[in-house]
Amino acid sequence: QVQLEESGGGLVQAGGSLRLSCTASGSIFSIAIMGWYRQAPGKQRELVARMTRDGRVTYADSVMGRFIISRDNAKNTVYLQMNSLKAGDTAVYLCYTDRVATTEGMSDYWGQGTQVTVSS
Repeated sequence: QVQLEESGGGLVQAGGSLRLSCTASGSIFSIAIMGWYRQAPGKQRELVARMTRDGRVTYADSVMGRFIISRDNAKNTVYLQMNSLKAGDTAVYLCYTDRVATTEGMSDYWGQGTQVTVSS
């Protein structure tokens, strides 16, 4: 059983910064991809950023140059540093792990989500 624990969301003024963290716990051997999606009310879930185990990153165009994803493989933790936040970044941010290898096999997992609200 793998659990994802997210933290770091909250309310911030436009132009401000927040840092999200997500730690995966359980009998984990490795995690291929860790990343973040977000979902705003009435909108589809969209990829924000993701990072492979060997450090390759992908960003949504809308956050390029403002957000930075990083991960600590030893701690099974992924971070999202969000700078120059805009009202349009308001959403629930969900941690995502792809191809998590455990004693029970390989699966994908999602976190519960953390709310990020940017006031204009």
